[in-house]
Amino acid sequence: MSAPTHPADVISPPAPVFSVAPVVLPAPGRPVDLQVRVSAPVTGSDLPLLLLSHGQGYSNHLSSLNGYAPLAHYWAAHGFVVVQPTHLSSRTLALDPATPGAPLFWRSRAEDMTHVLDGLDVLEEAVPQLSGRLDRSRVAVAGHSMGGHTASLLLGARLTDPDDGTEVDLAEPRVGAGVLLAAPGRGGDALSPSAAATMPFFLTTDFSRMTTPALVVAGDKDDSAHLTVSGPEWHADPYTLSPGPKSLLTLFGAEHGLGGVAGYDVAETTDEDPVRVAAVQRLTWAYLRSELYPGDTAWQRARDDLAAGPGPLGRVESK
Repeated sequence: MSAPTHPADVISPPAPVFSVAPVVLPAPGRPVDLQVRVSAPVTGSDLPLLLLSHGQGYSNHLSSLNGYAPLAHYWAAHGFVVVQPTHLSSRTLALDPATPGAPLFWRSRAEDMTHVLDGLDVLEEAVPQLSGRLDRSRVAVAGHSMGGHTASLLLGARLTDPDDGTEVDLAEPRVGAGVLLAAPGRGGDALSPSAAATMPFFLTTDFSRMTTPALVVAGDKDDSAHLTVSGPEWHADPYTLSPGPKSLLTLFGAEHGLGGVAGYDVAETTDEDPVRVAAVQRLTWAYLRSELYPGDTAWQRARDDLAAGPGPLGRVESK
């Protein structure tokens, strides 16, 4: 891998960003072709790739390529090419509820990300501003909520398909690091009765083989009672139950929206806090920089900044 063209030991001012959508990747056998948004800095070369998987919230358009602007814009402004697919679970597609895999399409979501990586030539052809600027050896994945589950599968988490009883391995070896934001935790007796009944794929989640480096971000007030009986600690399970190297960022006072990462001024963000969002932006970016570019000190500097001062926004632990 070549050296980074934009050293990140000290965070640089945000660069101008362009965003192109929808970019359509043909997907034979999928109910509809895969549509993605591509956001990237206007200048720069050897740019790392970051796949961002949306969650499944109350709003229609946040759960699509049009969501998560606070994260996508920041990451792109600081040197990543961010690709956001519209998964089949998105309400914007209005698929027949009887479509196989509905309503959450857990398997298809992970396959979407692999399809993006398989289709990078098509992506560059469709977005000529990207031509020759990608560093395909540096790939990361991130996801919020249900998107965190998607990202965890790409990082090596396993589950048992509730339809046929087979173990599912969707790990993507081209992904070098990940960020799980308010991601689901373990299954079994940790699930709420309604989640166990309606989302049986959660029952067998196994993080013991999620070996790819990852940062798990959890709010200490995110009880997600519709999904779990274990309280906020459930969202730390991808860290607690997986092998290292991993890091856990616990945000004080944060609920499921982590301050508002899903979109600007989103109504369902019950813990809206621009300062918290800014911390998530910087810490996630710094983590991915340092994982994808060994020797880069951005992550350590961001951790030091978080711990400084009388009222830190959260804490980081690592293994």
